[in-house]
Amino acid sequence: MKRRMLLLSGLGAAGALLVGWLPPRSRLGRGELLADAAGDDVALNGWIRITPDGRVQLACPKSEMGQGVHTALAMLVAEELDVALVSVQLIEAGHDTIYGNVAMFVGALPTRPEDNQPGLETTRVRFGRWMLAKLGREFGINATGGSSSIADLWEPLRLAAATARGQLLGAASLHWKLPVADLTITNGVIRHASGLSEHFGELATFAARTPPATATPKPRHDWRLIGKAAPRTDVAAKSDGSARFGLDVRLAGMVYAAVRHAPALGGSPGAVDDRAALQLPGVERVLRLASFAGSTPALAVIGRSTWHAQRGADALQVDWRARPAGPLDSHAILRDLEAAARSGGGFVFHEQGDASAALQGAAKVHEAVYRAPYLAHATMEPINCTAQVRDGRVELWLPTQVPRMARALAAQVAGVNEDAVTVHVTLLGGGFGRRLDVDFVGQAVRVAMATGGRPVQLVWSREEDIGHDFYRPAGVAVLRAALASDGTPLALSIRSAGDAPAPRWLERTLAPQNAALATALVAGGDLDLPAPLQSVLRATAGALLTPDKSASEGLFDQPYAVPHQHVEHVATHSGVPVGFWRSVGHSHNAFFKESFIDELAHAAGADPLAYRLGLLAHLPRHAAVLRLAAEKAGWGQPLAAGRARGVALHESFDGIVAEVVEVSLQGKTVRVHRVVCAVDCGTVVNPGIVAQQMESGVIFGLTAALYGRIDIENGIVKQRNFPDYALLTLAQSPAIETHIVASERHPGGVGEVAVPPIAPAVANALFALTGQRLRDLPLMP
Repeated sequence: MKRRMLLLSGLGAAGALLVGWLPPRSRLGRGELLADAAGDDVALNGWIRITPDGRVQLACPKSEMGQGVHTALAMLVAEELDVALVSVQLIEAGHDTIYGNVAMFVGALPTRPEDNQPGLETTRVRFGRWMLAKLGREFGINATGGSSSIADLWEPLRLAAATARGQLLGAASLHWKLPVADLTITNGVIRHASGLSEHFGELATFAARTPPATATPKPRHDWRLIGKAAPRTDVAAKSDGSARFGLDVRLAGMVYAAVRHAPALGGSPGAVDDRAALQLPGVERVLRLASFAGSTPALAVIGRSTWHAQRGADALQVDWRARPAGPLDSHAILRDLEAAARSGGGFVFHEQGDASAALQGAAKVHEAVYRAPYLAHATMEPINCTAQVRDGRVELWLPTQVPRMARALAAQVAGVNEDAVTVHVTLLGGGFGRRLDVDFVGQAVRVAMATGGRPVQLVWSREEDIGHDFYRPAGVAVLRAALASDGTPLALSIRSAGDAPAPRWLERTLAPQNAALATALVAGGDLDLPAPLQSVLRATAGALLTPDKSASEGLFDQPYAVPHQHVEHVATHSGVPVGFWRSVGHSHNAFFKESFIDELAHAAGADPLAYRLGLLAHLPRHAAVLRLAAEKAGWGQPLAAGRARGVALHESFDGIVAEVVEVSLQGKTVRVHRVVCAVDCGTVVNPGIVAQQMESGVIFGLTAALYGRIDIENGIVKQRNFPDYALLTLAQSPAIETHIVASERHPGGVGEVAVPPIAPAVANALFALTGQRLRDLPLMP
């Protein structure tokens, strides 16, 4: 942490730049960005377009994967333009840098909870955020991830809509020769008390020629839509089957492809006997596939349907070559991770006081070792991409979280300029970070190059998906605490080890497919800054991205007040392909940290809730969330025989969540009956969506806590499909309650924040029930 922040502390000459984030006006864009519309639609800026009948079209750069973001973003625009939510139609944003995700860049800054308290931000933290916001705007990486969509577009979309509103009112004012102050807008119709009225479509052309005046989004007290539980706009289409996911794409003359990778991770195909496959009805061709964006070499079979292609793939006789560096074994990797964590020598993310001396001189030291396995994403919609290569152009239809990265890779594989690639982002049947990778895009484009211009839909089977994922890294943490006579922690040492996902993702996804962007990030580029600040900006980016903060997040930024702290992480490179998994490092680090703090409470003979609150006096937001969850769950009140409660608190993605669970044991099976969530995620756009995301995170995290594990033996992933990679069923799902803390802060994250606390809350409840402390995931009493 100190090394990273050094760059941000000695910049006296740049002090004038410490003004927070650049104004979002720089992300409004020009009307030309949306001016290629068919018909008479009129673009007012790079985000807002008006149709002749008065509907509002919003250029949306975020992928909808079930999280409800398309509804929430439409609400921001409907609020500012005073139109009904159903009048806002989302259209796909282009690839201009104004659509890049700035909030994800800012989220890479390694800050601690006290840095986010009102009025307590240090100069170096403010400058670090300014720098990363500048990076995000310059590079314009369009991505949906990091629970950042609302945080990223909260200001730009409201300002874009407010600016459009001002232009439309100005057009009416000039047209009618009446003061703007005398005009009102109701459901997209501008009116005057005299009876004059015109809808947006009638004024749009004139408004586009009207210079935009300074616009200000509505004050909070004038909101009529933001903060209300409006129905989601995608419910009808997803209920009647008209919603289009990647697998729903059907094009004239389309063929299908199935993929086969080597059974063992890191393997590749040698000699291939495809005679049996080609003799099957409906099978057309067998292709070799190179490595694309982190995938291993594979085979593809083209057929008249997915079924034909998969049957052909099953009939292939292949001499599979082993991984050159030898087979992988997850059990051996976990042993090596524990040895690495015990030996230390990793990157120190946080140092406070002298933890080593405090531990050596302590009368009582408590130590525990925690472990977490590899996990697959297992999205409900299998990995797929539809591609067509024809007449020097590439067209893609796919569920992706990173359309710009998909476009760059497609251009590279097809040997065309990026301008010759068109990407259509469909709905995603789950993302969870897996669709931040684009390996399958390269495969689909390569197959499409061999189909004579016909479109091809490439689909992975569930076995290929689970057996060749970019997995959530396995992790081990050795935690030690020095305790005072009353059980108060005097020192805390956390040494963790595991693969870091961000460098692996950058290696396979960003640098190879976007050389210009990578060059700008690493070696310089044409940034809109004076030369000295360009140098500082690039150096800051390098310091923040290496090593990977996500490997230690949830540990180095743990909230509890301990005088002496030492938190370090040993970044390993096991050879297992790893990537971003919902809540990333928080997913297992919260289990390590919140289980250990429960152990300290037990060692002190204290109530787990009271013990935590005693260590949170300096963080009132965290304490308020914890108290709310405990109150709503009835903490301290008696439970039915055979049940117990557990609690956990965790902050991630600028959202603070506390969860209290009630569990029982039915034989050897853990049954979670009730989960009470309290969340402070800043300003809430749609409380209904927040509640849905809390429920989604609990179910997702509970599945991993009770069942999730990927075992690799002799290089082969043992889990193949849902019978041995189980999901929580409807009958096993608990009752889930969500309670939202009212806030006027900038919106924080929601999509991932409920995942981290659930595993430790269940583990802590099981300890209260059985006296057995479970330190390994999944939880198996």
